Amino acid sequence: MGTSALEFEKPIVELERQIDELRRAAEERSVDLAGEIAPLETRLRELRRDVYDKLTPIQRVQVARHPRRPFTLDYVRLAFTDWIELHGDRAFRDDAAIVGGWARLDGETVMVIGHQRGSDTKENLRRNFGMPHPEGYRKALRLMKLAEKFHVPVVTLIDTPGAWAGIGAEERGQSEAIARNLLEMSQLTVPIVATVIGEGGSGGALALGVADRVLMLSNSVYSVITVEGCAAILWNDGKSPEMRERAATALKITAQDLVEHHVVDEIVQEPLGGAHADHEATAKALQEALLRNVDELRRLKPDKLVRRRRQKYLRLGAVEE
Repeated sequence: MGTSALEFEKPIVELERQIDELRRAAEERSVDLAGEIAPLETRLRELRRDVYDKLTPIQRVQVARHPRRPFTLDYVRLAFTDWIELHGDRAFRDDAAIVGGWARLDGETVMVIGHQRGSDTKENLRRNFGMPHPEGYRKALRLMKLAEKFHVPVVTLIDTPGAWAGIGAEERGQSEAIARNLLEMSQLTVPIVATVIGEGGSGGALALGVADRVLMLSNSVYSVITVEGCAAILWNDGKSPEMRERAATALKITAQDLVEHHVVDEIVQEPLGGAHADHEATAKALQEALLRNVDELRRLKPDKLVRRRRQKYLRLGAVEE
C-alpha cells in the first residue's frame, strides 16, 4: 500500500512491512523462516477482515477515492477483450474524462462507456479528475445510440466526483446534456448495466446510471452530493472530520444502504483489503456479475426491457403509508 495508505490502513501496512522484512531476510541469509511468517500472514488476513468489515461511511468514501483503485480503463484491460476506443461527440471535441468503445465480454460484443480518472497529476489534469464536460456526455450518448443501432448491450462504469461545473461547461449546456442522457437511456431498446466502481457523484454519475441493472462495488459510494459539499451546506463546515462523517452517514451513500433502499440492485464484493489491493480479483468479480446480468437481460424483448426499466425508476422513492 505504501505512502498511499489510508489512516485506518496503517496497522495493515505495518504488518505487511514486517512480513516483507522477514521474507527478505530469509532470502538474503538462505534460511527458512516460514514458521515465523505463517502466523503473521494469518494475522494480516484477520486484521484486513476486521478493518474492512467495520468501515464507517466516511472511510468507504476514502476507499472509493483511493488513488490506486482501478479505473475504467483498468477494467477494460482486465475484464474485457478486443477493445476499440471511439472518440468525440461529433460537435465540439473529445472529452478525455469519459472513455467508450466496442469490446467483448466473454466473446460477446458490448459497448463499454465509463468515467476515467488519472493515476498521476499530469493524467488527472488531462482527464479533468474524471469530471466530464457536456461533450463527454454527448459522446457517451452517441455511443449508446450506436450500440442500439447494432442491437448491442451497453455497459457503463461510473466513477466521478460529479460533472464539471465550469463556465465553459455551463455555456455548452451541461444540464441539458445530462438531462438528455437520462431521457435517452430510459428509452434505449438494448440492455444497460451500470456499475459504480468508485465515487458516483450527483448528476455527473446519474448521466451514465439509468440502467436495467445498477451494480456497485462493495466499497464504492453513490450520492447526490459530495460529503464535503453536504456538510458545507447543512452545517457550514465541509472540512472537519466530524461534519464529514455526519454527512456521509446521513446521505446513505454506501452500497449496503442503497441496496436496502432499492436504488441499487446488486453489490459486487471486492477482495479483502479493497479493490486497490487486488485489481485482478476485483475485475474478475465484476466480469462475472456483468456476464450474469447481461445474459439475463438479453433474453427480454426490447419493448419489455424499456417497460421494466421505466417501472423500475417510477418505483424509486415510493412511500407506503
